[in-house]
Amino acid sequence: MTDAAAAPARPEPASYVQIWVQSFSQVLEQVAGSAVPCALRQDAPPDFPPAGDDSLWILVTCSGGLRGEMSLRLAAAGALRLAQTFMSEPVAPEAPLTSEHREAVVELLRQVAGIVTTSAKARWGELQLRLEAAPAAPSWPPAATFWLLAGEEGPSNVGMEFGLSAALVAELRAEKSEPAKAAAEASSSAPQPAASSTLQPNDGRLDLLMDVQLAMTLRFGARRLLLREVLDLGPGAVVELDRQVEDPVDLLLDGRLVARGEVVVMAGNYGLRVTEVVAAAG
Repeated sequence: MTDAAAAPARPEPASYVQIWVQSFSQVLEQVAGSAVPCALRQDAPPDFPPAGDDSLWILVTCSGGLRGEMSLRLAAAGALRLAQTFMSEPVAPEAPLTSEHREAVVELLRQVAGIVTTSAKARWGELQLRLEAAPAAPSWPPAATFWLLAGEEGPSNVGMEFGLSAALVAELRAEKSEPAKAAAEASSSAPQPAASSTLQPNDGRLDLLMDVQLAMTLRFGARRLLLREVLDLGPGAVVELDRQVEDPVDLLLDGRLVARGEVVVMAGNYGLRVTEVVAAAG
């Protein structure tokens, strides 16, 4: 039984994760050669171990129709069983979880992500999903958590935890409700007044700009220095900025402030989680 049927009034995150569960089941069936029951849960299974040093963490960065991050966590025993199945190895629970096993799990989940992008296209449009193994849990706390159970109940099943970032949950919940969609479709199908001929020559001009690359910069703060102070700078010098550690970071587009947010680390790279979009000046 899938617990997604008992989702709360705003089921969009559960619907998205359910696509992952179905895609995971499809890939696992292809690999194992037989159907593997998979269920989505909104509460942690009692036998699913807590996060530990031996957990396998995978970070998913979503862009395109949806934007945000998601973490996948497998316990070492479950990751080993999954890797052995994928690599056609004999099931040996006592075997160590090697780097080859970890890479095999990541590759399997990349195949799952490929099916997710196809299955989710009708609802959310084109998605790009980037999966990378991570040494530890993500720096951001999950805004929604789900669990997948693959296989029959018992010690031989494989469990996986899904953690959705606040940005991804917000994107999912911002989707139009079905009545709103129907109203929008009805409105779009109604006869519309003819567009002014003076606008027609500009219809395609915006498309010409969509692929133009713009420089984006993160600004942590600023400080005015005298020329002699600049000349005194050297290795080990510290320049104090006009901003506190907890203050948001500015996102500049070609030198213009467009948003603010907090710095995060994703797969060893710096990133920015947007918390505020700056309104354009009137």
